[in-house]
Amino acid sequence: MKREKLKVKKRKQEVFNKILFTLTFLLLPFIAEAQCAMCRAALESEEGSVKAEAVNDGIVYLMAIPYILVGVLGYAIYRLKYGKKKDI
Repeated sequence: MKREKLKVKKRKQEVFNKILFTLTFLLLPFIAEAQCAMCRAALESEEGSVKAEAVNDGIVYLMAIPYILVGVLGYAIYRLKYGKKKDI
């Protein structure tokens, strides 16, 4: 009987933790700022869109490099594991 109560209590705690975790990450974008202070000041001070486009291109460049590296590494591991096996 005591063991069952502990299991139910533990299960309730797990459900509560999952709900809290989900709510935290759903509400986090509303609290967070999207740009650092330096980027915001640089983009707001200039009326031309050239600087804003340059910042956006830089963000895309910085975002793409890790994905490319992981893709190349994954392909290399795939080739090592399933590559053409030579019989001696």
